[in-house]
Amino acid sequence: MKKKKNINLPESKLPKKEKTKRLDDFRRTFSWKVFRIMAEFIDGWQFLADFNKTVTFFGSARFDENDKWYKEARKLGKVLGEGGYTVVTGGAPGIMEAGNRGAMEGDADSIGLNIQLTFEQRINHYVTKSIGFEHFFVRKVMLAYSSFVYVFFPGGFGTLDEFFELITLVQTKKISDKIPIVLVGKEYWQPLIDWMEKDMYGKFSAIDKQDMAIYKIVDTAEEAFEIVKRTPIRGCFNRRMYTERFFE
Repeated sequence: MKKKKNINLPESKLPKKEKTKRLDDFRRTFSWKVFRIMAEFIDGWQFLADFNKTVTFFGSARFDENDKWYKEARKLGKVLGEGGYTVVTGGAPGIMEAGNRGAMEGDADSIGLNIQLTFEQRINHYVTKSIGFEHFFVRKVMLAYSSFVYVFFPGGFGTLDEFFELITLVQTKKISDKIPIVLVGKEYWQPLIDWMEKDMYGKFSAIDKQDMAIYKIVDTAEEAFEIVKRTPIRGCFNRRMYTERFFE
């Protein structure tokens, strides 16, 4: 019996997508791709419309259950679940698995927004409701769209990409500055923040002083949960228009 490949891997280690379509296949045309992308956005928003009080977790897919930050993410997921919040992750292993695992232990919805492979969907075992995306950029929008708090644990290029994109959107007033961006893990984040404050702001004046108030750094799940509890719940985007501009 052929052994099944492990697809619950970091994105950088996913198997290469097989090219099965003919060159003359209409599904390879740009016009058809536009419709595929539109359909993914519609499916994503339709899926997320059923969940309120959502908190999105970002972080490395490489940490196992013995890692310090996996344990903190799991702990935060559990207290959020017990508090009636919905945990949203990318559905992969590592920090995402930990957040989903904690949410499941807290008896809450544990959401995974996954990457769809050629023949199957990659997902960790602690996701209770999920949807798969072919395009990474659509998935990134969905991870940010409905949440009222973003929590970042230590991670790699993907985590940093998502962090800088979100703080840029707040900086440029495309997302409300009332949505907290919480960085968990001072030993990981503080050197980056020090560089941003010393060099980006202090030496090169590439950002403004108020830009450094966009994010908050904490060291434990308990501290992160206190921020979540103090944050007003966003209006349910499937029921009424926002009175305040969160996304344009």
